[in-house]
Amino acid sequence: MLPKEILDGWKEREKAVVLTTVSLDGMPNSIWATCADMYNGEAVVVADNYFAKTKQNIAAGTPASVLFLTKDRTSYQLKGKVSYHTEGPYFAFMKAFNPAQHPGHGALVIHVQEAYNGAKKLL
Repeated sequence: MLPKEILDGWKEREKAVVLTTVSLDGMPNSIWATCADMYNGEAVVVADNYFAKTKQNIAAGTPASVLFLTKDRTSYQLKGKVSYHTEGPYFAFMKAFNPAQHPGHGALVIHVQEAYNGAKKLL
């Protein structure tokens, strides 16, 4: 379970988060993601609506991070291992929050291993 500070911050976040993955040759790729939610207080699920480089990086086994900002301008970063699902509970969770007009090809799940408020390590 993530620290309460992170969970409370997530509830007060601005809609868009920054999702970053890394290619096999070490090149980072950051995208704005508006279709994301917290799963059971321990993982972040991002809808694959239009992934291109992000999907290539996932296939290469990239770690990932999500950076989000609360409405009061507090920033948090979550880092961890990634899995990708086209069925099962993570996929069903993503389909429940992803707007119907978006394709929702799959659910990228960041299994959070580290969490930060600025430079302060929370997990």
